[in-house]
Amino acid sequence: MRRLTCLLGFCGFLSILPARAAPAPHVVHAVASFTVLADVVSHVGGAHVAVTSLVPPDGDPHEFEPAPDDARALRQADVVFMSGEGLESWFGRLAHAAGYQGRPVIVSDGIDIHTEHDGQQVETDPHVWNSVPNVIVWTSNIRDALIAADPADADDFRASAAAYAAQLHALDHDIRTAIDTIPPARRRVLTSHDAFGYFGRAYGVTFMAPQGLSTETEASAADVGKLIAQIRETGMTTYFLENATDPRLVQQVARATGAQPGGELYAEALSSASGPAPDYISMMRYNTDLMVRAMRPH
Repeated sequence: MRRLTCLLGFCGFLSILPARAAPAPHVVHAVASFTVLADVVSHVGGAHVAVTSLVPPDGDPHEFEPAPDDARALRQADVVFMSGEGLESWFGRLAHAAGYQGRPVIVSDGIDIHTEHDGQQVETDPHVWNSVPNVIVWTSNIRDALIAADPADADDFRASAAAYAAQLHALDHDIRTAIDTIPPARRRVLTSHDAFGYFGRAYGVTFMAPQGLSTETEASAADVGKLIAQIRETGMTTYFLENATDPRLVQQVARATGAQPGGELYAEALSSASGPAPDYISMMRYNTDLMVRAMRPH
């Protein structure tokens, strides 16, 4: 009886000891070049990944000027994600300043990249994310890179990537359905710079812009004059600004043609958390809604 009493007492003592905490999950520290990409990485990584975007919300990924904090983030990263295709022309300077010796993951690998001819020069269009099927490719590339960085959580990365890809397929279907309500002759949009080429090819919309593929380039007077003539010929009545670009050039074109503002599109940067485009899927739905409203016959 005495032995049983001691045993019961010992078991009671064990029951009041604090439970041993489960080991903290391994967190991959990821850096993404700009907000759209950072959002996709966050969805694929889930709780296993902490993501830092170098370019801030509403920031221009073409003309970004890195700061010392960006160099620090790069040095501390387990994995770095870039879209590539010439978008992040500043990354080499940042990597040199940070002493970064790693190899970034180029998430646009495997995408059918489009080029444009500007006189004798061939330019690559880097704005691949404005076509949803391309971001499904991103999702697979990001999943594989995260599995390589953290093999123990591979099953979770596969599951979250599959769930996000399903959301993207639904988004792609919804955009096509919305654009199909517009007569083909009216599927024309005037924007600040040429950032929606992939959207146009995927969904059958013609985009016109006074500025080229990069906000670092300047439109010539001849280019602007030609655009004004095209707009008058097609009868376009609405123009759009972009959240990350200088609005003055497109406003000049609008004044010359009588086009009226249709709102602000999010071409290559998310809004702040309180804005209308805090994540990629919201951004694409918001942009599509604005365009369809402007293109619809009145």
